Amino acid sequence: MDLIFWRHAEAFDPVEGQDDLTRVLTPKGEKQAKRMAAWLDRQLPIGVKVLVSPAIRTEQTARALNRKFKLRDELAPEAEPDQVLLAAGWPDAKMPVLIIGHQPTLGRIIAALLGLSEQECAVRKGAVWWLRSRLREGVQQTVIVTVQNPDLM
Repeated sequence: MDLIFWRHAEAFDPVEGQDDLTRVLTPKGEKQAKRMAAWLDRQLPIGVKVLVSPAIRTEQTARALNRKFKLRDELAPEAEPDQVLLAAGWPDAKMPVLIIGHQPTLGRIIAALLGLSEQECAVRKGAVWWLRSRLREGVQQTVIVTVQNPDLM
Protein backbone atom coordinates (compact mmCIF):
# COMPACT_ATOMS: atom_id res chain seq x y z
CA MET A 1 0.00 0.00 0.00
CA ASP A 2 1.16 3.51 -0.79
CA LEU A 3 0.50 6.15 1.84
CA ILE A 4 1.24 9.72 0.83
CA PHE A 5 1.41 12.51 3.39
CA TRP A 6 1.04 16.11 2.23
CA ARG A 7 1.46 18.79 4.85
CA HIS A 8 -0.71 21.81 4.14
CA ALA A 9 1.06 24.71 2.48
CA GLU A 10 2.11 27.87 4.32
CA ALA A 11 -0.75 29.49 6.23
CA PHE A 12 -1.14 32.76 8.07
CA ASP A 13 -0.33 32.65 11.77
CA PRO A 14 -3.40 32.67 13.98
CA VAL A 15 -4.61 35.97 15.37
CA GLU A 16 -5.73 36.23 18.97
CA GLY A 17 -9.01 34.42 19.51
CA GLN A 18 -9.03 32.82 16.05
CA ASP A 19 -10.12 29.20 15.74
CA ASP A 20 -7.15 27.24 14.37
CA LEU A 21 -9.42 25.53 11.83
CA THR A 22 -10.17 28.88 10.13
CA ARG A 23 -6.58 29.81 9.22
CA VAL A 24 -6.04 30.27 5.48
CA LEU A 25 -3.09 29.93 3.12
CA THR A 26 -0.77 32.84 2.47
CA PRO A 27 -0.10 33.87 -1.16
CA LYS A 28 3.17 31.90 -0.89
CA GLY A 29 1.18 28.91 0.43
CA GLU A 30 -1.20 29.09 -2.53
CA LYS A 31 1.81 28.92 -4.89
CA GLN A 32 3.30 26.02 -2.91
CA ALA A 33 0.03 24.10 -3.11
CA LYS A 34 -0.25 24.65 -6.87
CA ARG A 35 3.34 23.54 -7.53
CA MET A 36 3.02 20.42 -5.41
CA ALA A 37 -0.43 19.62 -6.81
CA ALA A 38 0.94 19.79 -10.36
CA TRP A 39 3.67 17.29 -9.45
CA LEU A 40 1.27 15.02 -7.55
CA ASP A 41 -1.26 15.06 -10.38
CA ARG A 42 1.36 13.56 -12.70
CA GLN A 43 2.34 10.88 -10.15
CA LEU A 44 -0.88 9.77 -8.45
CA PRO A 45 -2.98 6.95 -9.88
CA ILE A 46 -6.58 7.71 -10.88
CA GLY A 47 -8.16 5.84 -7.95
CA VAL A 48 -6.17 7.42 -5.13
CA LYS A 49 -8.26 8.11 -2.03
CA VAL A 50 -7.72 11.68 -0.76
CA LEU A 51 -8.47 12.35 2.92
CA VAL A 52 -8.23 15.88 4.26
CA SER A 53 -8.27 17.56 7.66
CA PRO A 54 -11.31 19.81 8.24
CA ALA A 55 -9.05 22.88 8.57
CA ILE A 56 -9.53 25.51 5.86
CA ARG A 57 -5.80 25.58 5.02
CA THR A 58 -5.79 21.83 4.29
CA GLU A 59 -8.95 22.14 2.19
CA GLN A 60 -7.32 24.92 0.18
CA THR A 61 -4.24 22.74 -0.29
CA ALA A 62 -6.43 19.85 -1.45
CA ARG A 63 -8.38 22.01 -3.90
CA ALA A 64 -5.15 22.79 -5.75
CA LEU A 65 -5.02 19.10 -6.71
CA ASN A 66 -8.45 19.30 -8.36
CA ARG A 67 -9.49 15.77 -7.33
CA LYS A 68 -12.33 14.55 -5.17
CA PHE A 69 -11.52 14.46 -1.46
CA LYS A 70 -13.19 13.69 1.85
CA LEU A 71 -12.91 15.82 4.96
CA ARG A 72 -12.16 13.67 7.99
CA ASP A 73 -12.36 14.93 11.57
CA GLU A 74 -9.80 12.37 12.67
CA LEU A 75 -7.19 14.29 10.63
CA ALA A 76 -7.72 17.62 12.44
CA PRO A 77 -4.74 19.41 14.01
CA GLU A 78 -3.23 17.44 16.91
CA ALA A 79 -4.83 14.21 15.63
CA GLU A 80 -3.58 10.96 17.09
CA PRO A 81 -1.38 8.99 14.67
CA ASP A 82 -3.37 5.78 15.25
CA GLN A 83 -6.58 7.54 14.18
CA VAL A 84 -4.97 8.76 10.97
CA LEU A 85 -3.56 5.32 10.10
CA LEU A 86 -6.93 3.71 10.80
CA ALA A 87 -8.68 6.24 8.53
CA ALA A 88 -6.14 5.46 5.79
CA GLY A 89 -6.49 1.69 6.14
CA TRP A 90 -2.75 1.28 6.68
CA PRO A 91 -1.16 -1.06 5.70
CA ASP A 92 -3.87 -3.06 3.93
CA ALA A 93 -5.81 -0.62 1.72
CA LYS A 94 -5.99 -1.75 -1.91
CA MET A 95 -5.47 1.72 -3.42
CA PRO A 96 -3.01 4.47 -2.46
CA VAL A 97 -4.19 7.00 0.11
CA LEU A 98 -3.20 10.67 0.22
CA ILE A 99 -3.51 12.32 3.62
CA ILE A 100 -3.46 16.13 3.73
CA GLY A 101 -2.80 17.14 7.30
CA HIS A 102 -0.69 18.83 9.92
CA GLN A 103 2.48 18.79 11.95
CA PRO A 104 3.31 17.33 14.39
CA THR A 105 0.93 14.46 13.58
CA LEU A 106 2.37 13.71 10.14
CA GLY A 107 5.91 13.74 11.49
CA ARG A 108 4.98 11.44 14.36
CA ILE A 109 3.40 8.94 11.96
CA ILE A 110 6.35 9.01 9.55
CA ALA A 111 8.87 8.53 12.38
CA ALA A 112 6.89 5.59 13.78
CA LEU A 113 6.43 3.89 10.39
CA LEU A 114 10.11 4.26 9.54
CA GLY A 115 11.26 3.08 12.98
CA LEU A 116 13.15 6.30 13.68
CA SER A 117 14.47 6.82 17.19
CA GLU A 118 13.08 10.35 17.25
CA GLN A 119 9.39 10.69 18.15
CA GLU A 120 8.80 13.12 15.31
CA CYS A 121 10.13 13.72 11.83
CA ALA A 122 10.19 17.30 10.52
CA VAL A 123 7.80 17.79 7.61
CA ARG A 124 8.08 21.14 5.85
CA LYS A 125 5.01 23.16 4.94
CA GLY A 126 3.68 22.00 1.59
CA ALA A 127 5.99 18.95 1.45
CA VAL A 128 5.03 15.43 0.42
CA TRP A 129 6.33 12.20 1.94
CA TRP A 130 5.40 9.09 -0.06
CA LEU A 131 5.73 5.80 1.83
CA ARG A 132 5.05 2.23 0.75
CA SER A 133 4.24 -0.83 2.81
CA ARG A 134 5.59 -4.10 1.48
CA LEU A 135 6.03 -7.64 2.64
CA ARG A 136 9.61 -8.85 2.11
CA GLU A 137 10.56 -12.40 3.16
CA GLY A 138 7.62 -12.49 5.55
CA VAL A 139 8.50 -9.16 7.20
CA GLN A 140 6.35 -6.03 6.85
CA GLN A 141 8.52 -3.11 5.77
CA THR A 142 7.94 0.59 5.18
CA VAL A 143 10.03 2.20 2.48
CA ILE A 144 10.36 5.80 1.35
CA VAL A 145 9.29 6.23 -2.27
CA THR A 146 10.05 9.97 -2.39
CA VAL A 147 10.08 13.19 -0.42
CA GLN A 148 9.25 16.39 -2.31
CA ASN A 149 9.54 20.03 -1.24
CA PRO A 150 7.42 22.60 -3.10
CA ASP A 151 10.09 25.28 -2.80
CA LEU A 152 12.45 23.17 -4.94
CA MET A 153 9.97 22.60 -7.75
